[in-house]
Amino acid sequence: MSNTNPLEQSVRDRLERYFTDLGDSEPRDMLAMVVNCVERPVLQVALEKSRGNQSKAAEMLGITRSTLRKKLLAHNLQP
Repeated sequence: MSNTNPLEQSVRDRLERYFTDLGDSEPRDMLAMVVNCVERPVLQVALEKSRGNQSKAAEMLGITRSTLRKKLLAHNLQP
């Protein structure tokens, strides 16, 4: 039985697919790409679960409210 987190395994599987799709091309800025792809939906879900309450969403995420606001702006999500 594996101790791998299902979310971690899902990311791993998708990265394998990404490399397959790339073929002979070299990946660039992979970490930034993954962080950007994951961060946006995490922010959206936290806001949905907190019913738009930024203080609660920030607490759920383990970040300050001001950091949350900066991330929302960076991802062009309405505060």
